[in-house]
Amino acid sequence: MTKLSVNINKVALIRNSRGENLPDLVVFAKDCESFGAEGITLHPRPDERHARFDDLARLKAVVLTELNVEGYPGERFMAEVLSIQPHQCTLVPDAAHALTSDAGWDTVANHELLKEICTQLRSAGIRSSIFVDPDTAMVQGAFEVGADRIELYTGLYAKNFDQDREGAIAPHIACAKLAAELGMGVNAGHDLNLDNLRYYKMEVQPLDEVSIGHALISDALYFGIQNTIQMYLHELRD
Repeated sequence: MTKLSVNINKVALIRNSRGENLPDLVVFAKDCESFGAEGITLHPRPDERHARFDDLARLKAVVLTELNVEGYPGERFMAEVLSIQPHQCTLVPDAAHALTSDAGWDTVANHELLKEICTQLRSAGIRSSIFVDPDTAMVQGAFEVGADRIELYTGLYAKNFDQDREGAIAPHIACAKLAAELGMGVNAGHDLNLDNLRYYKMEVQPLDEVSIGHALISDALYFGIQNTIQMYLHELRD
């Protein structure tokens, strides 16, 4: 069964806009779990414009399902991750001031860096996941550096879904199949929403986890967070 991990960066962005602790990220994460979320994702960036590094330990202390920490494996990021030991660390190739994660790693060109990081994570008992474009060569590269999982970038899938869903999904199907053959798990994320999620889940197998933030939090403005989480879970169920 595919798990739903709720990315709460947008909630942190609202909090930071007033310089106070409203909404309280810890309370929100606990509520998401009580409403059915099967994981919490946080992506602290170097400028801490939404999630902050000091959020990580507070969330690790209360999250009962799975804490997934995303980010570029710079020195500070890795120190924080190794210190709090989340259940999963998703490596993304973002530049320092990237607006969002809109491309995956070149796992071939960055072989040595990623191999070193995956080794550190495994030694600490942290599951590693590498954010990749839906390209079988990048999946093979992720396997060769020792990643436990891949996270398929679904931005282009979402962009092309209405025009050519079969063409948009095809590379994801191939990548998931290869990952399974290599013994890796498969996650997915970026611009998945209530319109395109069910088709993705039905076609891409295996699919261990989806991480959804922007669309889910936006839908919650209309439907409420409890109803919205249930709506997304409904799309993931057979």
